[in-house]
Amino acid sequence: MALQRTDLPDQTLLQRAMQGDVQAFGDLYERYLEEIQRYIFYRVSNRFDAEDLTESTFLKAWQALPRFRSPEVNLRAWLFRIAHNTVIDHYRTRKPATQLHEVVHRYSDQPSAEEQAQVNDDHRQLTAAIRTLDDRLQHTIICRFVCNLSHAETAQVMGLTEQHVRVLQHRALNKLRQQLEIE
Repeated sequence: MALQRTDLPDQTLLQRAMQGDVQAFGDLYERYLEEIQRYIFYRVSNRFDAEDLTESTFLKAWQALPRFRSPEVNLRAWLFRIAHNTVIDHYRTRKPATQLHEVVHRYSDQPSAEEQAQVNDDHRQLTAAIRTLDDRLQHTIICRFVCNLSHAETAQVMGLTEQHVRVLQHRALNKLRQQLEIE
């Protein structure tokens, strides 16, 4: 049974994309679109900006392919790093008036109104607590727990060592724990 294009590993699709295969890059785009857009949304708090910046991220990735030396890179971390830089550029060219917005992702079947109200309240409290963290701690929490990036991937995205990411994560979780225990 032959593998379909969407079942191919990242490195195979990346190698094909590096050779100019637009469909292979399209498959990578489809694979990572939702994750990258969610990451950017949590950084800019505006759905329309997140959509625009996500498209810019993938355009930059496509344009960078000819400069790639090897497809053995962690593609997911590379895309998140491009997204991170795109968000930084966004804030450099705009007023920093937006903050982390409240978003409730519904992954379960329809909860009762009472359960949904509790989830919304918990989410509001957590979002408010995350907003009080400094930017690097917020970024660490978003990468690690919203986008489910590994320590290594988060380190690549943030341009830090894995150990530094672990320290930031520890500090952020301690601050969140303290804030949420007080309330």
